[in-house]
Amino acid sequence: MTALEFGYAINNMTKSMKPFALRLTKDMEQANDLIQETVLKAFSNREKFSEGTNLKAWLFTIMKNTFITNYQRMVRRKTFIDTTENLHFINSTENIAQNSAYGSFAMADIVSQISKLDDVYKEPFMMHYRGFKYHEIAEKLEIPIGTVKNRIHIARKELKDALKIYA
Repeated sequence: MTALEFGYAINNMTKSMKPFALRLTKDMEQANDLIQETVLKAFSNREKFSEGTNLKAWLFTIMKNTFITNYQRMVRRKTFIDTTENLHFINSTENIAQNSAYGSFAMADIVSQISKLDDVYKEPFMMHYRGFKYHEIAEKLEIPIGTVKNRIHIARKELKDALKIYA
């Protein structure tokens, strides 16, 4: 395949490459840049393409690999490596002391609200919280699985309403 024929074949594929590029980048300008970079790589490596194979698949593979390489490069660029020996300066502007009182109050309120639930709702809810599956709860309580799901849903809803100050 001559360079002119190869260029023409790639040009015909660029429209079908756009949706894939958009799916990868989620941005129109970045998608166009990715397509342009893909076409450039494909054209500069045209001798590696085996005639008679799927050109579209070859181009999509180049595009995916280019996207992954660019993403990894961007992540590396954003990584900060501290080379100082005085490590006590790291995060020195942030508060280090944490107060667990807020969490204690929230947990006390949650336990209080759970204890106020009707036993009909509390028992399946607590079993589900402890890791039981719906069908296991249904067997243990000898009620239909739909009833189990409904009761857990109602318990969650009541707790959400009662604890909305923590939302």
